[in-house]
Amino acid sequence: TERPTPHVVRVVFVGPDLHNLIVDEPASSVRLLLPSPGTSDLVIPTWNGNEFLLANQERPTIRTFTPIRTSGTTSELVLDIVVHASGAASDWATIASVGDSAAISGPGRGYVPDRDASSFLLVGDESAVPAVSQLFAALPVERPVSAGIEVSSPDAVRELPERPGSHVDWRVLPEGAPPGSAQFDYVRSATLESGARIWAAGEARAMQRIRRHLFDDRGVDRSHTMVRGYWKLGG
Repeated sequence: TERPTPHVVRVVFVGPDLHNLIVDEPASSVRLLLPSPGTSDLVIPTWNGNEFLLANQERPTIRTFTPIRTSGTTSELVLDIVVHASGAASDWATIASVGDSAAISGPGRGYVPDRDASSFLLVGDESAVPAVSQLFAALPVERPVSAGIEVSSPDAVRELPERPGSHVDWRVLPEGAPPGSAQFDYVRSATLESGARIWAAGEARAMQRIRRHLFDDRGVDRSHTMVRGYWKLGG
């Protein structure tokens, strides 16, 4: 069967409570609470000190995204949601309409650049483009930056902030290949100097594969990397 082509849905959130959402670090995250499967009702869970739980002790449906500001005011927040064939966030993003209620928590930790780094290697897929864009603007201008970004088609290539000493390699995922395959090939072919710092994000299982390659095959110092699973195939 033909693989559905992912596409990006931009969702804008507005509300006075967003004034309290301060995002200081690039590639930070926020968590979006979604209605439980089979219902359109948004039920706010309770934090028990370790995790959010509903009244029936079930875990709520929560997904994590990179927060984007698109105006000078702090009462507006934007999330770019990559819609795949199925999944809680994809399903919600395709039916969400103006006036729907939403709950957001955060921000979660972002990326603090290591000033001792000789260079930076960024690896992502379409879900990581907002974070990569922020890193392009935030990383030290005197350090070279290389990025390998996996996309579903040439039409999915998006503009990144301009910066000197940078190189972006857009790689189209081959038909029938599992998510992250193009990212893995990019990392495997990359030249990694000892002072390089690596940031990677994408499908969870693909990120596990990249971690194993970096740590076991390439001997990269774990403290020199940040590898994050942004989404899970079928989840």
